[in-house]
Amino acid sequence: MCGIVGYIGSEPVLPVLLDGLSRLEYRGYDSAGVAFIANGQIDVQKKKGRILNLREKLEDAGLLARQDIHIGIGHTRWATHGAPSDENSHPHLSASGRIAVVHNGIIENYLELKRFLQDQGFEFASETDTEVIAHLLEYHFEEDAGQDILEAVRHTLNDLEGSYALGVLCADEPEQFIAARKDSPLVLGIGEGCNFIASDIPAILNHTRKIIIMEDREVARLTQNAIELFDAFGQRVDREPLVVTWDSEAAEKGGFEHFMMKEMHEEPRAVRDTILPRIRDNRIWFENFQMNRADLENLDRIRVVACGTAAHAGIVGKYVIEELCRIPVEVDVASEFRYRNPIITERTLTIIISQSGETLDTLAAMREAKRLGSQILAIVNVVGSSIAREADHVIYTVAGPEIAVASTKAYNTQLAALYLLAFQMAHTLGRIDDAALGGYLKKMADLPTLLEKTLAHQDDIQRFAAAHFNAHSIFFIGRGLDYALSMEASLKLKEISYIHSEAYAGGELKHGTIALIEEGTLVVCPMTQPQLVEKMISNIREVKARGAVILGILTPACARAAEVCDLVIELPQIDPLLAPVVAVTPTQLFAYYMTVNKGFDVDKPRNLAKSVTVE
Repeated sequence: MCGIVGYIGSEPVLPVLLDGLSRLEYRGYDSAGVAFIANGQIDVQKKKGRILNLREKLEDAGLLARQDIHIGIGHTRWATHGAPSDENSHPHLSASGRIAVVHNGIIENYLELKRFLQDQGFEFASETDTEVIAHLLEYHFEEDAGQDILEAVRHTLNDLEGSYALGVLCADEPEQFIAARKDSPLVLGIGEGCNFIASDIPAILNHTRKIIIMEDREVARLTQNAIELFDAFGQRVDREPLVVTWDSEAAEKGGFEHFMMKEMHEEPRAVRDTILPRIRDNRIWFENFQMNRADLENLDRIRVVACGTAAHAGIVGKYVIEELCRIPVEVDVASEFRYRNPIITERTLTIIISQSGETLDTLAAMREAKRLGSQILAIVNVVGSSIAREADHVIYTVAGPEIAVASTKAYNTQLAALYLLAFQMAHTLGRIDDAALGGYLKKMADLPTLLEKTLAHQDDIQRFAAAHFNAHSIFFIGRGLDYALSMEASLKLKEISYIHSEAYAGGELKHGTIALIEEGTLVVCPMTQPQLVEKMISNIREVKARGAVILGILTPACARAAEVCDLVIELPQIDPLLAPVVAVTPTQLFAYYMTVNKGFDVDKPRNLAKSVTVE
């Protein structure tokens, strides 16, 4: 979740660091800081709050105007150990002030290490686990690394349990800095006469397109003109850099007021890019996944493991795969998966879904499933991410960079990938014939156009949100796939607008939920399943009789429900099986406009981060 940027080169370092940190704001943070070497000393400047606060501090000190500072590391922190404060902000200094460190992740044995260091006479100025790393680096630097910072890092890593992405400066070695990673993302950027580290590619994309993705337990030494990469045993690693093909504008707002709105309008393109390259000769082709009929018939079950929005995509996938393939599917929340002794065999296919490919709970669950013998299929958006590298098979979504914390286009593309997977497996198993597959593929190819038509209704949604943004509680009800969709719709609303919201299966109202309905309560009802619309009309009448206000999201096949709704958002005609891909977009727009009307930060909701790389 925290952001890391590092630079060494001929340019003044502080503008580079601040620019990079600004491009990592989407990850979520509560403080920011930089460390740099000037006149043979490490200077640390850090501040609770936004990057703007840090910038003002640097300007007031006259540091931004300096042209003689050419090496430094920067950090945006999202609090895990210790409350947001200047003292707990990164970077952290060692006792002598000769070593500075920035860290993303969690050190699980930090209390044990802290006690050891206190016994050695080290004093602590913060509540963080990261300060342990700074002091431990100094301990090894003096005691057993021959005052070589690279060796000190190696010794320190041997002591750490948990996850880390590290950037390390040493005043005694001002022509280099060190980077290391385990279970937290870190990339190296190769420039002309300069080199970089960053938590994510957008931070350095204005400076270089040549990227090396560090793998677990690797250590890198960066100088102005070279990068040396080492494995866990200290052996040199030669890895060809990747060339990033998307430009920095893909990570900018593109004229929209917020990233979230921009990304919702990118849904047609993202879904098109995820679907069309996989359809050839009326067949579905995945680059990194193929199972023959015998493989699929051998499966005893499929487990989908994910967190948050990705888990909601998995629930839609469960409905569709079970409907078409007749294979049992269970959806697990990744953070609980390891702790309930899941039933996994060699005949289990585990589908891991993650936008970033770095979600730590999901990564840990994947490793557990793999340990138990399951084949792993990952659906991720980030090429070269940890989950992508460790999975047996990968289906990449093609959402492009998603900056807003609340996921929108990533969800649609995850659904698109799951539908393609379901159709391919059903066809391979003989559950659907060539004609049925061709029909589904044509409907899939039409989805981007249907999304564009759906986005045209945003003015109606904006007006409805303007009348209801002061609601205290909002309920979403649906049946079948509409219930699965309602879970994601409810999450989107509460995570950015802070309005209490719940999603319920329509048939569950009478089992307790209806007690919460009172005069003026807003209830949102997606209705895209014609076979269930009469049941939903009955459920709506139940809540309207108790004073509820109804927003209906209807396909033409369900239009007869309009008579019981106070406002209707009309969806284009779509196959009910595919409806969630299109029907989710009005609920995303609804959450967006409710938040805008309340005056909250749409792209950076409180307490949340884009890439959740801690447990």
